[in-house]
Amino acid sequence: MSAPASLYRVLSRVVISSSSCRASLSSAASQKHSKRNLTSSTPHSARKEDPLEETSLTIRSLFDSKERNKGTFVAACDIFMKRGPHRRGHVEFIYSALKLMEDYGVHKDLEVYKRLLNLMPKGKMVPTNIFQIEFMHYPKQQQCAIDCLEQMEMNGVMPDTEMEHILRNLFGKMSHPVRKFGRMMYWMPKFKNASPWILPQVVPNDAFELAKMAVERMCTVDPSSSITIYQTSEVEDALEDTWIVSGQSTVQQELLEKHPPGESIKVEGPFRIHLRNKSVGYFVLRAEAKPKPPPPSRAVIDDVGSIKSWFTGELEPEETLLTQPCSVHEQEDGTILALCVTGTSGRDSLLSWIRLLEKSNPCLARIPVLFTQASPIGEVITVEPEKHHDEITAAT
Repeated sequence: MSAPASLYRVLSRVVISSSSCRASLSSAASQKHSKRNLTSSTPHSARKEDPLEETSLTIRSLFDSKERNKGTFVAACDIFMKRGPHRRGHVEFIYSALKLMEDYGVHKDLEVYKRLLNLMPKGKMVPTNIFQIEFMHYPKQQQCAIDCLEQMEMNGVMPDTEMEHILRNLFGKMSHPVRKFGRMMYWMPKFKNASPWILPQVVPNDAFELAKMAVERMCTVDPSSSITIYQTSEVEDALEDTWIVSGQSTVQQELLEKHPPGESIKVEGPFRIHLRNKSVGYFVLRAEAKPKPPPPSRAVIDDVGSIKSWFTGELEPEETLLTQPCSVHEQEDGTILALCVTGTSGRDSLLSWIRLLEKSNPCLARIPVLFTQASPIGEVITVEPEKHHDEITAAT
């Protein structure tokens, strides 16, 4: 009886020790889980108290400022830069910034485009083999950089060497944005200096200055052209008080003197001339085109010029060097006698222009002038059909 009793005591002790060990393990696990909750909740509470995270707003709120200028735009980029080294969402931020650049007036600023490209992380997107180069490693980021260069090209912003270094540090020297940069640097200097009429980078907003630039540009076809500035207040009974920028050359004055008094001339316009992103409406004083005179024929039969050519066996063509060549103002659709830009583009200002031209062209007083002014340039507001029908019935 003693042996089974002793065996029973040993087994009971083993059961008690295993249950106590299991209890201790469960208590240790619960303590560890509580510690894990405490450690995981500590950064969360610290994150709420972090002032940098409180200022990390959405992309829309970053650009939601009352004062829209370069300073606020750069400040929004700096706030996004301080988010951390990873800067998640930089592609979406750059696309949003590209859409709002014109509103902030920085769409032609090269430094702002460099700042936007510097928001991308450098080094991690550089391809390491030829397959990554050709298959556009990190395509979303590369397409974002290409779109940034496209907007620069559309706004006439030419990149520089620093822009090339930024693109190389981002995507490597054989990437698609660097190739786009090379094409821009090849073509943009050619197109930038292609026009002989050089304009400033920032065209003035003053309508009078734009009018002078437009008339001077159009009058360069004739070196003898002169620009005259009139005021409608110089004309008696003028209804509009505005300025007139007129351009006329001595050749045009001679053509106006030779014009028959019975034939009328027309004031046509407004036509458009574009000066970078601005446009100006101008008017022309035009006469109908005249047929060219026939070349003089040889009346002398025994002229040696009538001998057949020894090489072709045919008669030489009629002599045309004796005819007076047409001037640059005599075009196929008419003869341009003068042009102008007025402050109001109204019919009364054009009538004042014709009266002021009579001072330097006395023959203009004997020539009838027709005004074929088109509708004013701008948006045309259509009349509602029902309202228009009611007005017609009321008038009848």
